[in-house]
Amino acid sequence: MAVLSKLVKWARIKSPWIIHYNSGGCNGCDIEVVAALTPRFDVERFGILLKGSPRHADVLVVTGPVTRQTKKRLVRIYNQMSDPKFVLAVGTCTMTGGVFRGGYGVVAGVDEVIPVDVFVPGCPPKPEAIIHGVVKLLEKLQKL
Repeated sequence: MAVLSKLVKWARIKSPWIIHYNSGGCNGCDIEVVAALTPRFDVERFGILLKGSPRHADVLVVTGPVTRQTKKRLVRIYNQMSDPKFVLAVGTCTMTGGVFRGGYGVVAGVDEVIPVDVFVPGCPPKPEAIIHGVVKLLEKLQKL
């Protein structure tokens, strides 16, 4: 049994599959997340693949402030992911609500809706910072 758990841990570290969710905002962070997935930055060297289904993903990458309209969808996507699941919050708006905080439709940062493992600050953060956040998440996985 110990061998199987080591194999699962190794596979989880070597191939974190992500799903990207935009909960609203200016789309600046979305452009940077997509840029980080291009061959220029070569995130596939970490085994990172973008998946279209939350059932196949290990990491939820969230951008934008959480709005009243998207809150239920975000929670549903988070609940559809299999355990263990991890959340990467990208951008200032995702962390705190940013410039949209206090608006009538903005709930707050994503950490008030679902648990967040790693925050990547910036408006918008560079692809290098997003990759650094994913590496920090992988380091956190190694300690489990």
